[in-house]
Amino acid sequence: MGIFKALGDFLFGKDPDIFDEQGRVRHKFPEEKWKKWNDRLKANPEYDWREHGAKERIKETPKKH
Repeated sequence: MGIFKALGDFLFGKDPDIFDEQGRVRHKFPEEKWKKWNDRLKANPEYDWREHGAKERIKETPKKH
């Protein structure tokens, strides 16, 4: 049976190993990495994806009449 699984993985790709039992995405990083990530977001608002993006472009773009 192992050869068929290996062949299937080769032909169709492996199943992603990032989902938990409920189907939610769970990255398996150590706790220290998550702490550094959160500290970086708190230290510099440029890294916070919620605080930039389309809002900035809307402010910069003049309205056409």
